Amino acid sequence: MASTEGLVPITRAYLSSYYDKYPFTPLSDDVAAFSSQLRSVITDVSTNSPLSQAEKFVVNEVDYEPPHKIDENMWKNRENLEEIIYLLDRSHWPTALQQQAAEDPELATALDQLKDKFEKSLKTLQYFQTKNSDSVFNTVMSYMPQDFRGTLIRQQKERSEKNKQAEVDALVKSGCSIRDRYALLWKQQMDRRRQLAQLGSATGVYKTLVKYLVGVPQVLLDFIRQINDDEGPMEEQRQRYGPPLYSLTKMVLTIRVFLFLLWARIGDNKLTTDQLTILEQAANIYACEFERFITFMGEVFANSPFFISASEVGASESRNDYYKEISIAAGKTHEVVLSVDSVNSYIAWDFSLEQSKMKMDVGFSVEYTDSSGQNILILPYRRCESDQGNFCTVMAGSYKLIWDNSYSTFFKKALYYKVDCIPPVVEPAQQ
Repeated sequence: MASTEGLVPITRAYLSSYYDKYPFTPLSDDVAAFSSQLRSVITDVSTNSPLSQAEKFVVNEVDYEPPHKIDENMWKNRENLEEIIYLLDRSHWPTALQQQAAEDPELATALDQLKDKFEKSLKTLQYFQTKNSDSVFNTVMSYMPQDFRGTLIRQQKERSEKNKQAEVDALVKSGCSIRDRYALLWKQQMDRRRQLAQLGSATGVYKTLVKYLVGVPQVLLDFIRQINDDEGPMEEQRQRYGPPLYSLTKMVLTIRVFLFLLWARIGDNKLTTDQLTILEQAANIYACEFERFITFMGEVFANSPFFISASEVGASESRNDYYKEISIAAGKTHEVVLSVDSVNSYIAWDFSLEQSKMKMDVGFSVEYTDSSGQNILILPYRRCESDQGNFCTVMAGSYKLIWDNSYSTFFKKALYYKVDCIPPVVEPAQQ
């Protein structure tokens, strides 16, 4: 691997210096003003009209402090945006409101426009999260040796994400609430975070993974290990950019609760012009300021020093650094024995023979050794000069990769190969 000399350690102090170049223009005073106004209305309604237990559960959320983590706040904004969009959908309007809207088409149009505005904010946030997550993953991937290992990681990431989505789909199919769905989504996100921290710490099975991920600069592994420490690098980001996001999280929650109480209390009353006006103004302020914040954070993340391109730390390992060379004498075989501990692991290999004018192929096969010691062929024997980037999924057990030169009586074969036993790989997570 090329030298990493000159690579700046990624620390909180370094991030502090970097973030000095990216000051965030404070939120409009209207964010606090409208949040306070909506909160006052919620308090009045709660005081003047007894709340049901279900209503108390929702209203009490207004008094909670927003989460400290940046990404958790992003998920909370998504959750509340979906709750608002649900309430603004015509099929979920109270009967009295549907009757009022039927008599007043302008009211119906105004509510539809509000729904469109919140849907736009939701799509902006979803795009931000997807882009940021992909950027993290692709950055980490840029440090990997550019061979079959990178392909395996990408395939396993895709499979892992499909499994997570299937888990969410099953929950939705069971009739869960938006709140329940986001509780699962955040749990999945925390699972990614824990797995990433384990990878950086190289404990347990992840010792194998760190060996597998040979070529990753130590500075990156150190950053992965400490990224979410209470006083680690990300704390600087929270201190700098957390406060405006916390205000936006509180604002969207307040809008949601305000709308929730309006719908619950509309009864024989009508939605007043004043109520609609404050809702429209609050929505406009939130959408404008939230989009400004997300756009700003996208620029900060895209240029942050922990997104370092592979070219800045040198190219991947040269071939001779991680290929083994062995001479297979005529009439002999060469075997590599691997022990597999985890279900859905892979055995993967690259190999080639020293080229010459003569055809220099060997036989190649993969065998599984069962508990009784019997060998079972799992990859058919075939003769070839090379096999690049191949792998097979295996269960736990003992395996042998065999290169066979027994049919040759004159020539030894110079074999270059690399073999890995790869446990199920965890994907890096958005932080």
